[in-house]
Amino acid sequence: MVKRPDGMNAFEFSVLSGLRAAQLSLGCTPRVVRSPKIAVTAQHEVAERKVVRSANIDASSPEPADQGS
Repeated sequence: MVKRPDGMNAFEFSVLSGLRAAQLSLGCTPRVVRSPKIAVTAQHEVAERKVVRSANIDASSPEPADQGS
């Protein structure tokens, strides 16, 4: 079992680990020693803060989509 970092809730840890596991399965280079399971490798990366959330997206003010015109 991987202990999540202090200050990170379980939902954020799970989502971030899942997204990172998807990246690793596509061939991204792991930032920690590789585990036999991709999900565990991703959890270790998040627990060691080698992977962090990059931005807060405010859902109340969405960006306009580029229409290409």
